[in-house]
Parts: sequence; structure tokens; C-alpha cells
Amino acid sequence: MPRDLDLLPPDTSHRLLSLLDDARVPYRLVPHAPEGRTELASELRGHPLDQAAKCLVVRVSTGRRSRRYVLAVVPGDRRLDMTRVRELYDGTDAAFAAREVAERLSGCVSGCVVPFTFHPDLELVVDTALLDNDWIYFNAARLDLSIALPVPAYVTLARPRTAPLTAPPLAGVLGPAVDVPREQRP
Repeated sequence: MPRDLDLLPPDTSHRLLSLLDDARVPYRLVPHAPEGRTELASELRGHPLDQAAKCLVVRVSTGRRSRRYVLAVVPGDRRLDMTRVRELYDGTDAAFAAREVAERLSGCVSGCVVPFTFHPDLELVVDTALLDNDWIYFNAARLDLSIALPVPAYVTLARPRTAPLTAPPLAGVLGPAVDVPREQRP
């Protein structure tokens, strides 16, 4: 889907859209009100939450004064399991990277990190459950624009490492999460 790249500043959004255009893969641009929270952005884009590519920058300690940074991409309806990330990278600890570090490495402000990495110090790993979808949706390095991309095109372009990074969502098994008053709990 070609568009006028001159309207975009030379940033991560521009780089991403150029990558998609140069590869001639099918994709859709989805303009929407500015939003960086996965649940709300998914509602604005009109797709199920499990098709959202939630992108999280993680710091993995690998030894004394040694660390690596990982861009973990998971379905929007799941939570990242830090233990799985730590074990995957033979680390001693894993935690969310500081916001400044995450923004510098991803080239994006918080809330619109893309599921691609353009920085040599940021490794990409994708939860296998996200790849069960036909399409994924994610912000285009902007809070007001998203991309819908077929999963096979994403895998071809991003060449991610894949691994189970999450547990299945409880809401999908037990229904929506609800707060049960303490006196009503078993």
C-alpha cells in the first residue's frame, strides 16, 4: 500500500513503512485517535485483543555487570512471563527496561513501540501464540497510526526468534476477570 513518505519525518515510523513498501508486502494503515494502551488501541482499530502485538523492552542480566536488552512481543491479551525471558537468555534476572532506555533502543516513545528492531543492541523475540493469528496489529511508531500486517509477512521481514513467553490468558478459559468480594471467596 504505497503512500506519500514525504509526509512522515525520518524516524522509526518512516523506516518501518519504507521496509514494508520495499518488501511489497500487503498491509493496512489504520488511523485512529492517539492511544498507546493495547486494550484501548485494539478497540479503536476494531480487532480482537489477541491479535495486538504488545511490545515490551526487557533488560536481562546475564552476569556481573553484563546485560542484554530484548524486545519481547506478546499477544495483547497476555502477560509477559519474565522468568521465561530470563531462562531463554540464560540470565540471572529480567525486568522491564527503564523508559529512557526502552525509548532509545526502540526508537519509539512508550506506548507505540513496534515489533521490529532497528538497533543492534535490541534483540527480538516473539511469543509463539501471537503467530497463531492470520494478521497482527500494532502502532506504527506513532500513537495515532497503526498497521495491520499478515503474520507470514511479519515473520519474513522481522525474522524473530520465537519462544513461548506467556501463559494462556485466564479470561479466555474462565470468562472475564471479575473482582470477587473477600467474603464471597471460597
